Amino acid sequence: MMQRFSLTMSILLLFAGWNGVILAEENNDPLVFDDVPLKEMVQHPSWFKESFLDLQEDLQDALSSGKKGIIVYFGQKRCPYCRQLMEVNFKQPDIVKYTRDNFDVIGIDIWSPEEVTDPQGNVMSQRDYALKMGTNFTPSLVFYDSSGKVAMRLRGYYPPYQFRAALEYVVGEHYKREPFHVYLARGDSTLRFEAEDMVEEDFFLPPPYNLDRSRFEGELPLAVFFETGNCHACDILHTQLLRQPAIQNLFNAFESVQLNMHADDPVITPGGKKSSAKEWANSLGVFYAPTLIFFDERGKEIIRVDSVVHFFRLRSVLNYVLSKGYLIHPSFQLWRSANRDS
Repeated sequence: MMQRFSLTMSILLLFAGWNGVILAEENNDPLVFDDVPLKEMVQHPSWFKESFLDLQEDLQDALSSGKKGIIVYFGQKRCPYCRQLMEVNFKQPDIVKYTRDNFDVIGIDIWSPEEVTDPQGNVMSQRDYALKMGTNFTPSLVFYDSSGKVAMRLRGYYPPYQFRAALEYVVGEHYKREPFHVYLARGDSTLRFEAEDMVEEDFFLPPPYNLDRSRFEGELPLAVFFETGNCHACDILHTQLLRQPAIQNLFNAFESVQLNMHADDPVITPGGKKSSAKEWANSLGVFYAPTLIFFDERGKEIIRVDSVVHFFRLRSVLNYVLSKGYLIHPSFQLWRSANRDS
C-alpha cells in the first residue's frame, strides 16, 4: 500500500525539533550549512527520470504509470542548496518513496542551452525555460498535474518537514481548493504552543507600522521580515546570518520592519492599505518563516526570500536591491549571471 503523509503529521514534524525523526543522522540540522559554491558538482539521485526533455511525453509516461504528474527540478551544478535537497531530503526513505510513487522527477540545468519542450508544447532552451518559470533561486521545483498545469512551485531549499507538506498538498489536490499557506494554517490550527517573543534587531523600525509609499516615496528601499515566535529558522537567521558585519552593513541602507505573520498587529502596507500583519501576510501568500520581502521606494515588491537562506545568497539579494539591478535585470537569475562577484 502506498505510504501517505497526513497534514497534521507534517506540521508536527515541523515543530518536532531535531531528534533523528526528521534526519537520518541524529543532531544533524538541515537548516545549517555553508552556501559557498561547491567545488564538486551536484549529483542527481539515480531514480530521477532519464528524459529526452520532452515534458509532454514525460507527463504522459508518468500518468501511464499511475502517477499524479511530474516534478521539474531546476538546479545548478555547484549549488549548495541543491546539494542539501539531494543529500538531506532525498536521502529520507519516506520522502523518496512518496515522491517516486506519485511523480517522475526531471532535472533541468538553468544555464543549459539545450532544448526542452514544456508541458504546453513550447520549445526553448533550458535557460529560457528557467527564466520563464521564474526560478530566481535554486533548487526550484515546479509540480505539474495530470493536465499539464502548474500545481505548486517551490523556489529555494525547504527542509524535510516543509517538503513533505508540499508533496501532500499536491498529491491530495489541495491546490485546487486553497493556497499552500492556507493549507498549512489549517494544520497549525490543531496545535497549541505558548507564544514566544521574536528576536529583534537594532535596525528594525518600531511600531506603529506605517509603511505607506503610495503618496510619498520612501528615502530607502524597504525590507519586511515576516517571522513567528518559536521559530528555529528565524533564530538561525538572527543568531548567525544577521550577526555578520557585511550583512548588517547592507541592512543599514534599508528601512526594515519585523512583523509576526500570525499576529493582528495593525500595519499600513506600502500600497497604503490598512491591514494587520496576519492579513497582509496571507494576501502575499507568505507561508515560510522567516520570509523577507523587499520593496522599492515606491512600494513595489522587488524580490522575496521565502526559503532557507545563508550568507552568499542573502548578500547577493541585498546587493541586487541596493544597486537597483532589477531596473536592468528584472530576473535575479540574469543579474547574478552578470555579477558573479556581487
